[in-house]
Amino acid sequence: MNHEEVKKTAAESIIDADEAKAFGLIDQILKLEDKEWITILCEGFSDGNRLVGETFEKGNISLPELIYCSEVMKNVMDRIIKRVDSIPVETTGKILIATVEGDVHDIGKGIVASALKLAGFEVIDLGREVPVQTIVEAAERCGADIIGSSALLTSTLSEQKKLEMLLRDLGIRQKYKTMVGGAPCTARWAKKIGADAYSEDAIEAVRIAKELLKKK
Repeated sequence: MNHEEVKKTAAESIIDADEAKAFGLIDQILKLEDKEWITILCEGFSDGNRLVGETFEKGNISLPELIYCSEVMKNVMDRIIKRVDSIPVETTGKILIATVEGDVHDIGKGIVASALKLAGFEVIDLGREVPVQTIVEAAERCGADIIGSSALLTSTLSEQKKLEMLLRDLGIRQKYKTMVGGAPCTARWAKKIGADAYSEDAIEAVRIAKELLKKK
């Protein structure tokens, strides 16, 4: 299978809520022990998860179907993350990542965190619904190079702005590079609130994080 076939099959397994198909593909790819293939695999699952959400918003699938697909996606990512955590890598930088307060979505963040780990970053994942004060305190405690925040709801975008403001108010903004992401985020939003960068997906997040680390 080539990269596009892997991505297509991964996406289809989420859309069809076919956990057996997804797990079979994961086991097949992990045998290759190639970080690039794992990243491509994660991107495929992410595409499927996004399409399920879009289909639900259009009213073409029911809420129970959405929940079922989401549960498969969660189980799939749990399986991949466990494998990624066991792969030894030489760390090049430290990034703290979290989904902001008021937002329970963390599948996309989990994919980004896995991709960053595979790229050699030490990742401190605080999980979901994390207050900005907690994010800043954790960054100070662990000595992070980059702070990444995810907001999947338009109503929680303001938390990313609040994070930037808190770092400035504390006089420590210059200590960190900041990245934002999530469905309603844009490069324009990142610029507006004063964040250093915006990334649309996991692969772009890795590229941008490496660039930010060089500038730090």
